Amino acid sequence: MPKDVDATPDYAVPALEKALDILELLSGRAEGLTQNQIGAEVGRSASQIFRTLAVLEQRGYLVRERPAGLYYLSMQLFEMAHRHPAVRGLVQVAIAPMRRLAEAVRQSCNLGIADFGRMIVIAEAEGPAAFGCRVRVGGHFALLGAASGRALLAFQDDAVRADWLALSDAAGMPSAERDRLLARLPAIRERGYEETADGLHSGVTDLAFPVLRAGRALAILTIPYVSTSYSEVPLEAVKRHGAATAAELSAALAGG
Repeated sequence: MPKDVDATPDYAVPALEKALDILELLSGRAEGLTQNQIGAEVGRSASQIFRTLAVLEQRGYLVRERPAGLYYLSMQLFEMAHRHPAVRGLVQVAIAPMRRLAEAVRQSCNLGIADFGRMIVIAEAEGPAAFGCRVRVGGHFALLGAASGRALLAFQDDAVRADWLALSDAAGMPSAERDRLLARLPAIRERGYEETADGLHSGVTDLAFPVLRAGRALAILTIPYVSTSYSEVPLEAVKRHGAATAAELSAALAGG
């Protein structure tokens, strides 16, 4: 039988597989894990992963908390991803308009993209006011459970949306909650943005605007609007500024 040239060869590289297993495990854990715990999670003995952990720590992919011996994922992979031309180019296009937006609305804003079933913040512009709600670069948020994630999902085709949902927080949600949030997507698409009370911070309204290319959201521009007696720009004006900045970014990405 002739060899199938399209088939992917099954090359086993045990050392690499161990390293990837560890990185993938720790990427989903906010808390640190000991060597024994990591070994148990990836199905290997502590002695089998000892050298792999040491190399990952030496190369800066892991940090170890002493004396507890807990391992955490460092920011190395995040920094590597942001040296990628596509992400770097998006940030370069976005940062000046985002700073102008933050100045105009007197609130902070951030830009997020999809990251394996979650949203990750890749850029942030701080508002000039003495108060506000900031989101750090590198922060992760739920895809369906967050305003930015729902805005991203609303502006995808059915196949992409289904793939992302399978990886997202939606998989573990109660069905009623999942259905309620999914039912918001058509209205978000029709309105052009998502607007909802922040689930974690009282008094904050999340406004999430899609940055589009060929009708598909490549990123989401979010303004966590803080409403107090000191707010200098009313909500309706903030919406107009946010929509205009998202449209500006969309035009820049399209070469317009």
